[in-house]
This record gives sequence, structure tokens and C-alpha cells, in this order.
Amino acid sequence: MFSTDFLIGRQYGRGMSAHTLKTIAIVAMVVDHVAWAFVPTNSALGQVMHAIGRLTAPIMCYFIAEGYHHTRNVVKYALRLAVFAVISHFAYYFFEFGRWPVSAEGINMYPTSVIYTLLLGLITLIVWNSDRLGTTLKGIIIFILCMAAIPGDGASFVVLCILGFGVFRGDFKKQAVAFLVSMVVPSFVLSRQIFRVGSLLVIPLLRCSRTR
Repeated sequence: MFSTDFLIGRQYGRGMSAHTLKTIAIVAMVVDHVAWAFVPTNSALGQVMHAIGRLTAPIMCYFIAEGYHHTRNVVKYALRLAVFAVISHFAYYFFEFGRWPVSAEGINMYPTSVIYTLLLGLITLIVWNSDRLGTTLKGIIIFILCMAAIPGDGASFVVLCILGFGVFRGDFKKQAVAFLVSMVVPSFVLSRQIFRVGSLLVIPLLRCSRTR
């Protein structure tokens, strides 16, 4: 889902490598999924495991924003994400409901995986940086993209998080504030689940990333 530079492990400066960050995201995702499947959410263990799992989404958002700047062809980048969004939908739906999303009525597209939401976040960055669109039209399109993200895992929080990481690239303090405003605070307020604050742990990880 990331651009070619990140897939081959290219480094940008000193600190934690892109490969290490991706590994952390994958491990955190596995821990989170195991917790959803086998551990009661309100138990102490469940809260800890889900807190660890909150690392995955912001790391993904960060790499989408970085990938936008480093990819050689953003259209191909978006198409790759679109293909993975379609493929991952079937696995995500099966995990959520224990059945495939295909029925006599067609294919159920709601809800769907975070890959779909990441794709919309990438498109949002493309729109934001477009020289052909005026400010008002950009705002309208980004609003529509945020609404379109609702069926996806992470919904508009992911889209706005990617936008924040991309717009404030090069200024980590502003990126961190944008992350707090777009993802951490609203997700905690809406869910009232203490494990949501686990996503704060991603800030020191990204701060020491070589990809910045």
C-alpha cells in the first residue's frame, strides 16, 4: 500500500527505519485483531491489547502521506490502493460478520476495510495540492470524501489524519497537533473507551522516524 521507496526500505536520515515502523504497525494490528476475536473489550487485558492496536492506523496514515510525496506516479499509487481495497474488503467483511459479502442481492460494500479509507485520504491529498482547483471547490470535494469515508474502517478520522500529516509535512509539531485534533480526541470522545488514548504512543515513534 505504500510507495515503491518504502517497499524497498529506502531511508531518509537517522532514526527508526520505515521497515521498523511497518513491523510495529503489523504487530499492533495482529494484537488488536486477536483482542477483538478472543478477549473481552472491557477487561484489563483487552484494554491494553486494543491500546497497542491503536498504533496501526496513524502509522498507516503517516506512510500514505509520506508515500504521496515520494511516489513517482501518484495515479498508479492510488490504483494499487484501490485494488487492495477491493481485495481486503472480502477478508474484512468475513472477519466482522463470519460470512462473505456476496449474496443473491449482490456484494455488500458496507462496512469495509481501512484500505478504502486510506485511498480516500490519498485522494484528499491530491485534491489539496491540485493547482487546478479553487479553495472553495477543494473544501467541497474534501467534505464529500470525508462523508464517503464513513463506510470504511476509521471513517473520516483517517482521511483528516492523512491530510494533516501531508499538509504539515516538515513541521512535526503541527503534524502532531493535527493528529490529535483529527483522530485521537474525536475517537475518544465518541467511543468513551480509554484504550483510544493508546494512539498517543505513536507520536514518539514518528518523532524518531528516519522517513521524516
